[in-house]
Amino acid sequence: MATAQVDAYPTGRRAAEILDLVEEHPLFDRLRASTLAYPECWATFTGYPVINEWDLDEDGPHLFEEALRTMAMKAAVYDATGDERAAELDVAAPVDEMVHALTAQFTLLSRIQTDLGVTFIHSTDNERFQYDADGLTDMIYRAAGWGEPRRRYWIGKAETARRLSVLLGLYESIGINRGGRSHLLNF
Repeated sequence: MATAQVDAYPTGRRAAEILDLVEEHPLFDRLRASTLAYPECWATFTGYPVINEWDLDEDGPHLFEEALRTMAMKAAVYDATGDERAAELDVAAPVDEMVHALTAQFTLLSRIQTDLGVTFIHSTDNERFQYDADGLTDMIYRAAGWGEPRRRYWIGKAETARRLSVLLGLYESIGINRGGRSHLLNF
């Protein structure tokens, strides 16, 4: 099934409006604090760690901002198309991991979504893991007036694959296998 086409410029402007509304919402501070606390409970071996010299205390607030922008872009695409698959934009692995932390705040996000009358989209079955610079996601990002995506976090698919190869080799050297999905450690 083909996905709906989207015009980056009006979609970007709508994404900026949605982001402003979310940041003005009375539950925003709680949403931010809860999302940033989430990695204490769960984080993958293959999302955040592809960032050079990564430090969640330093990078977390920036990743939260990128994840919130991503959710606003996806909501704007959905507003424009009504197509959930089209709204599942290509997203870099570290940003996507923070999107997971953000969407784990289900109750808060649901309340904000209802109050604002927008639909936040995140559906793993529609993710394509094909993010590259200068694609539709970046065009919408720029059209929203947010400038150039932070390349520290917005890492293209080829570089992500290269970094994952390095990480997986390091993990396997200490008995962590399949990208953290199994290990040989005995406690």
